[in-house]
Amino acid sequence: MALAVVVRAADFAELAGYGLFGGLSYRAYLRRLALQLRALGGHGFEVHLRVLDPADYEEYCEAFGFDPGDAAAGVAYAADPELAGEPFVYTGQRPAVLLPRLADDHRARVRISIATAALLAAVGEGPPGERRLVAVMRHAIEVRSVVAAGAGDGFHLLTLRCHGPEDGEELTTAVDVLVERGRSAVGSRDGEAFCVTLAAGLAVGGTGAMVLHGDPAAPGGHTVRGWALRGGRLRPMTAREVLDELADDVGRGLPFPPAAVPLPGFPLPVPPAPEEGGEPLD
Repeated sequence: MALAVVVRAADFAELAGYGLFGGLSYRAYLRRLALQLRALGGHGFEVHLRVLDPADYEEYCEAFGFDPGDAAAGVAYAADPELAGEPFVYTGQRPAVLLPRLADDHRARVRISIATAALLAAVGEGPPGERRLVAVMRHAIEVRSVVAAGAGDGFHLLTLRCHGPEDGEELTTAVDVLVERGRSAVGSRDGEAFCVTLAAGLAVGGTGAMVLHGDPAAPGGHTVRGWALRGGRLRPMTAREVLDELADDVGRGLPFPPAAVPLPGFPLPVPPAPEEGGEPLD
């Protein structure tokens, strides 16, 4: 069973103009949603959820010739298999808990879709492109694992921004990294989005930066390490470069981390050598 859910009141107001909700208020819609989910779960149905996003929904209806006010359009949109990754499965959460998690999942899916398009365009088609795709994805996953291992135990934040070499399109992503006893959890949607975005940045050969924000509660304080992305490679930043990157983030509207301790980045795995006749990652 698939359902499309409105997660923001503003989106609900926009979609209500199509008559999708029968005159319900957003509060009443959420009460009905909670009852519907409990009923489906109580009857043993596995419920797959996706965000009912106004812009995406309107584009979907236009592409497939649906009337946005037709209930069948909402059903088809909810069940559309063209989604990034495995479905979001309802597991009994209350709407107050469910909606933020579903919104986060949606943002990660959007990042995966955008990064995947950039990655596929960069690696090219045919067998050489497929081999390059596998190589760059493996390298991105290895880099994320090495960064997590070097972060130390605690709750960290890993961010990435990168630009393409031509049109300057910016790809951004972030993932929480929890390391316990030297091991980090894997498999989250944000983790997938991070790896695909990193792979795209490496394959495109643009510029950017990867920044590791350490756990503020750790003995060393809020340490921050960074790596500069250029030409398909990640180079450890100096402590001064990390500080400059944090200052640049302020210019992009992000807060400066209080009591941040800039540290140089540590060495990361180098991209694999290209196969004979193949294209290098950089």
